[in-house]
Amino acid sequence: MQDDKPLYPISIAAELLEVHPRTLRLYEKHGLISPKRRGKKRFFSNNDLRWIQCIREMIHEKGLNISGIKRLLALLPCWQIKGCSEEERKSCTAYYNKTEPCWKLIKKICPEKFELCKECKIYKEQRNKITL
Repeated sequence: MQDDKPLYPISIAAELLEVHPRTLRLYEKHGLISPKRRGKKRFFSNNDLRWIQCIREMIHEKGLNISGIKRLLALLPCWQIKGCSEEERKSCTAYYNKTEPCWKLIKKICPEKFELCKECKIYKEQRNKITL
């Protein structure tokens, strides 16, 4: 099964995560998640669900708020925040250069993927603060 395939509507995703759908909308509003859309409906993949679980852990177990998570995402590579395995890090550009946000690395290493970064809400918020 493809983990990035959007399968779950917001009601099912919320039920699986044991959160209210409003919580997922709030995370989206703040740029922490970007569910795929079919028309006006949001759909979540298994990868989305895993990332939301990471967000929930950062909030409830690590004591971070949404602003803190957004700042971390702007400053630290995702592998460091998520605690990716050594195997996952081998294919991660952020692992090899921990000094820059992921979009800077992708722009240098793989410019065609940089188009994806331009859609990232955190990138959009930070582009005025951080020179690319």
